[in-house]
Amino acid sequence: MSEVLPLQADSPGARALLLETASAIMREGDIVDISLSELSLRSGLNSALVKYYFGNKAGLMKALLDRDMAAITHSVDALLRKDMDPEAKLSLHLGKMVDTYYATPYLNRLLMRLVRDSDPEEARRIAETYLTPLQDAYDRLISEGVRAKVFRPIDPQLFYFSATGAADRFFSARLVLRHCFDQDTLTAELRDRYKAHIIDLIMAGIRA
Repeated sequence: MSEVLPLQADSPGARALLLETASAIMREGDIVDISLSELSLRSGLNSALVKYYFGNKAGLMKALLDRDMAAITHSVDALLRKDMDPEAKLSLHLGKMVDTYYATPYLNRLLMRLVRDSDPEEARRIAETYLTPLQDAYDRLISEGVRAKVFRPIDPQLFYFSATGAADRFFSARLVLRHCFDQDTLTAELRDRYKAHIIDLIMAGIRA
């Protein structure tokens, strides 16, 4: 006898709605986990659909990472193909990175969690699909700037940790904002101020 699927499984966009609802829960709660009961309540969908679409909650988290990281890698690929000078390219990338962590402040923590908790084969897939291409992109961006004599030679691996760490830390530290600066909302105005700050700080540090 074949398994009877939940009626909502045929609803248009049900899978995408589960992913977006999970993303919203983690953004609003500044967390890297979800409750399936809250996911069901917020999405209006049967929590059994998580098993139907993703296998389990861990599969949902991996699918969310794939959704969010794929957008980043596509954006970086497009940037590398642009006919722009190295400084403009890297400045544009840093701004886009800040925008990304503002929209999905959980992203780097989710990435690290899944690499840590997955089996070796899945951890290698995540690294090869998302981390290695970003590392290669930084190598190319910095090398272009060094050849053009606008950047000083720096280690692209260390640059990766510096740049992503600076962008991620600010948007994943809401408790610091709340308790030290009496501010609990990550506004677009705050994002734009931080974006300008990061671009000025990092670009000044690597210019020849």
